[in-house]
Amino acid sequence: MHMVATVLYIEDNNENRMLVRRILQAEGYSVLEAESAQQAMILVKSQPPDLILMDINLPGIDGYTLTSHLKSLPYLSNVPIIAMTSNVMQGDRERTLEAGCDGYIQKPIDVDNLPHQITRYLAAQRW
Repeated sequence: MHMVATVLYIEDNNENRMLVRRILQAEGYSVLEAESAQQAMILVKSQPPDLILMDINLPGIDGYTLTSHLKSLPYLSNVPIIAMTSNVMQGDRERTLEAGCDGYIQKPIDVDNLPHQITRYLAAQRW
């Protein structure tokens, strides 16, 4: 029997959240959702996730800033944070990694590939 991994998806777009939730729940993941940095910060205290999917273009505090903050918390320092963004200009990927993201998934997401990407990032986490 394996543990169910919990994925926190921080995304202000409701359709994106619904799509990702459906995909991941179908794969057996537990999915938490936050639509703002403030909501995410409250959520991670009560339910630290196994992996965080981070939209970069959040209202208010953006995903870069939020990633840096979450990575500074001792109980989240080993939790992979994966940027999910439509920012695909030169330098965007580097900027997400500099902010502390452990990986990068381009939007629009590849529905068939997303579960494999998540599994890979989680597997890399378990030594």
